[in-house]
Amino acid sequence: MQSSSQSILSKVPEITLIFWITKIFATTFGETAGDALSMSLNLGYLLSTFVFSFIFLFFLILQIKSTRYNSFLYWSTIIASTTVGTTLADFVDRSLGIGYLGGSGILIVLVTISLLVWYKSQGSISPHTINSPQVEFFYWLTITFSQTLGTALGDWSADTAGLGYLGGMILFAGLIVLMVILYFMTDISRTLLFWATFILTRPLGAVVGDFLDKPLDHGGLNLSRFSASFILLFLMSICVFISNKYANTHNQR
Repeated sequence: MQSSSQSILSKVPEITLIFWITKIFATTFGETAGDALSMSLNLGYLLSTFVFSFIFLFFLILQIKSTRYNSFLYWSTIIASTTVGTTLADFVDRSLGIGYLGGSGILIVLVTISLLVWYKSQGSISPHTINSPQVEFFYWLTITFSQTLGTALGDWSADTAGLGYLGGMILFAGLIVLMVILYFMTDISRTLLFWATFILTRPLGAVVGDFLDKPLDHGGLNLSRFSASFILLFLMSICVFISNKYANTHNQR
């Protein structure tokens, strides 16, 4: 658990159950919103990546310049990173022809390098120490790589591995449950378990998003990408409201 002083210094939310639920809604939204722009509006993966990259950089600059945790800025930056991750992964995997497995391999290496360089320069990769621009740069760089990786992994599991959307959801949800079990039953580093779980929420969101908006003959529910995105954004907003209310109540004690 974070101490009260850490909570004040840190610019990220407390890692609670509501955090993980919000993160899954955000990553699912990233998949449906990314596909809405690149596919439904026919902007293509590359142009959509430029659009979302601009939005991401806008919120990232505001987030880094902020002197304290701001739920709107934090989750807006998360959403922006997951949407740009969706279209970037699709561009690399499909338009450049690298494929889901190749794209996943490249991104696993990038996530690993980001974490290693962060640890070597700062001595910690804990999410509870995000209290300086340099540390925050590593934090968001790792998140962006992981969001992109998650899209590639989700597509690989559903398509290349032949699990389908339901199979992919079971796989990644099961791995997240395994992380929870390891958290309560072992002494494995809480920081490593955090990043493993954080990364796994992205492919889970990717396959859930595809399940919602892909055609029925492809194993999806054929929902409108825009409708699904608005619903997910609404659910996420409720989670952030609950989280803020809990934090305010907790701080008043």
